[in-house]
Parts: sequence; structure tokens; C-alpha cells
Amino acid sequence: MTPYSDLNLIPLPPATHPPLLKGATVERDRGISTLKIIRINQIYLLSLLILTLIACDPEKGAKYREQQKANQTVEIDPNEEYVMVTTAVNMPLYVNHDQAAFKKWGQQRGVKTSILGPSEWDVQAQIATIEQVVGTRPTGLLVNGTDPAIASAINKAVEAGIPTVVYDSDIPQSQRHAFLGTDWYEMGRLQGEAMAKLINGQGKVACMGILGMTNMEAGFQGLQDVLAEYPNIEFIGKYDDKANVEEAARITSDLISANPDLAGICGFDSNSGPGIGLAIKESGKAGQIKVTTVDWEPEHLKLVKEGVIDLLVGQKRELFTWYGAQFLYDMVHQTNRLSGNDQAAGITNVPYQVNTGLLTITPENVDQFIDL
Repeated sequence: MTPYSDLNLIPLPPATHPPLLKGATVERDRGISTLKIIRINQIYLLSLLILTLIACDPEKGAKYREQQKANQTVEIDPNEEYVMVTTAVNMPLYVNHDQAAFKKWGQQRGVKTSILGPSEWDVQAQIATIEQVVGTRPTGLLVNGTDPAIASAINKAVEAGIPTVVYDSDIPQSQRHAFLGTDWYEMGRLQGEAMAKLINGQGKVACMGILGMTNMEAGFQGLQDVLAEYPNIEFIGKYDDKANVEEAARITSDLISANPDLAGICGFDSNSGPGIGLAIKESGKAGQIKVTTVDWEPEHLKLVKEGVIDLLVGQKRELFTWYGAQFLYDMVHQTNRLSGNDQAAGITNVPYQVNTGLLTITPENVDQFIDL
């Protein structure tokens, strides 16, 4: 704001009447001269100007004070510990996206983060890990929603008063405080729509993933619902590749042998695409059998560049754990308090459910993701 000294204000003349010209008269109204009225108006306008300048001074305004209060650093206990519990803890997809974002969030917040879980896909071991973590009373708990069976363990965390957020796939029957993840049915629909175009609405199509998983079953259904709209497309089945590259490759080889006219294959777990791609390359049918699948690890992107995979439908996994952790932090620090005591009022002061959306990768835009 401009300092008062820099304003080109016209100084007022002394508060005495200037001498009147010969013959001049002073008009009076109830004893107040016109010159006095002019003088009063000038003083009033100057006062208004000064008040306006004070109000505009950011160091004096209410809005500035409010912003300063909001920007005050929240006192953080460096011993705060936020724990992520997943299964298949060493899976590259989880390490490169979920865990990397979670660790980065912790570093920026100045709090401790821990990542726990079995090395293999073992839901019972994940349940045991959650229950063990509940006993340590962490500041917040971030859980990968791998299977409906983990609901009881999540409930134990909530009942123990631990802020608990689920990510990736929801566990709706649990008492979790919030969920961030993807609409798997939509993932299936996107693959179905792309596949129908790639094979010109005709031919045999199969899919694979982890059978029985709630999220993938929703994806399978989305795919099948779209393909059912095309009378010349034959859906020949869904197969369990157990999230294993070798198993996905074996299933694909068997499908090609049994169906020489196979038109397309869709994948639903992070290892489906690499396994499908391996078998198709070995069969010499790259480009002939159309492939759509989920996730966008380096091996997936490479197969797109090689013309083996035609479409990737990716989750924004970094958003799961970054904002999931932030939700926990906001609950602990009551960042957006909605009542005098949200916990006593039974209120969760973060969004109950968040769809983080999807991204699609094709040969046309794959370089943007490789350069990332």
C-alpha cells in the first residue's frame, strides 16, 4: 500500500478565512458561512481518505489477521506415527506409487511413517498385522482394502479410537472413517469400450485378474456389461492369474492355443499385463490380439511402446495414500472442526468417500508417462 508521504495531497490552507475581495459578500445559513461549510467538507473527505488507507493496510485488516492465523504453523509432535498396512508389501506397484507417496507425505509433514504387511498376497496375515498395530496405538492407520475379510480388524482400530482410512478398494461393511480409491466398475467399462473399438465390435474376448476380489469382480462386471452390447463379440470367460506374471502368461498361451481366432484379452491386476504381453510376444501375435489392462508400471509402458498393449487404464495411486494420510492428520489435528468436539458429536471432519479418478494411456500419449 502506498505510504502516506508518497501521496500527492494538496495541503489545506490555514483555518482562517482568506480576505474577501472588495464588494464580496458571505452567504450565511443559520450562522454558518459557505466557506466554513466548504472547510468542513474538506476535513470530512480527508478523514475518509485516511480511514480508507488504514482499512486497506493489510497489517490492519481483519482479512489479513484471519490469513495470518490460518497460516500459523500447527505444533507437530515428531513422535506422531502414521502406519500403512497392506499385503504383498514388496509389490513394485505398491512400492513405486502408494508407499513412495506416503513416505514423501511424512517427510513433508515432519512425522513418522511406517509400512507393514506380509510380503506375499496373504489377507489373513494382513489382518494379523492390523490387529498387532492396533495394540501399539499409532496416531493414524492407513489400510489397503484388499478383501472384505479385513473389516473386523478395521473395526477394532476404530473402536480403539484410532483414526482409520481405507484406500484402493473400499470395505463398506467396516466402520472406517474414510475411503479413497477408484471405481473399478468404471475401469471395466473403459476397457470394454476400448476393446470393442479395437476389434471392430466382433470376435472372442477373455479377461483375467484375481477372482473373488470385490474390486476386480466389479471390474469384470463393467467389462462384461459393455461387451454384452455387441452381439458379435463373444466373451469366453474370466480367469484367475493370482497376480502372478508366470500364471498370466500360462493362461494367455492356453487361450491362444484353444482359440486361434482370439481377438482380445483384458487384464485387471498389476501383473496381468506383463504376463499377457509375454505370451503374446512369444506367440508372434503382437498387434493381432488386442490387449487392454490396468496399471502403468515401466514394463506396462514398454509393452505399449512395442505395440503389444493397446490401452492402459491407470489408477491415480499416489492420491490414495497422500490424501489418505492427510485425512488422518486432519482428523488428529482437527483441521476443519465442525463442532465443539467432533469426536463426542460423532462427526468425522474429513470426506467420507473420495473417487480419485482414472487415467488412460495409449501409444499416442505414452511418452508423457515414460518421461515422468
